Amino acid sequence: MRLLAGNGNPFALRQWMAWLALACTLWLTGCAQPPRAAESGAASWSGRLSLQVEGQASQSFSSLFDLQGSPDKGELVLTSPLGNTLARLQWEAGRAQLTTGQETRESTSLDELLRQATGTAIPVAAIFEWLNGNQATATGWQADLSGSADGRLVARRHDPTPEATLRIAFSR
Repeated sequence: MRLLAGNGNPFALRQWMAWLALACTLWLTGCAQPPRAAESGAASWSGRLSLQVEGQASQSFSSLFDLQGSPDKGELVLTSPLGNTLARLQWEAGRAQLTTGQETRESTSLDELLRQATGTAIPVAAIFEWLNGNQATATGWQADLSGSADGRLVARRHDPTPEATLRIAFSR
């Protein structure tokens, strides 16, 4: 403690600690991002998601998310726990765009773009239904909606390979 206070002056130690607290506060404030306003009338969800894809090159991914829109037009933003944007996926009829860091991928098909990015087919239309608490069919996928009232769902695909598990904890 004596080294931090310089000459042992308690005032110098308090001043140093105040500057440290201010620096930490400014750093944390700089990491915060204001919430984005959803399009008027668009459905929106936020929370955490994870996707695990099995196979020769098993992959696992998890992040915070903000989702708005519908299967026809929408946006999904994936962020780190510190609020950094990891990826932004935007789509509308005949156009889908995925931006990660400095890389942007585009496709005329949302399904194809997601398949390229994740290594597996993702049932977008069914996910929107599941988030609304409605059972929907998706080829090879089975959704467990028993926790949807608590904002949780788990969907698994066993066939066709690779097997995949999608877990979502969400709020509206």
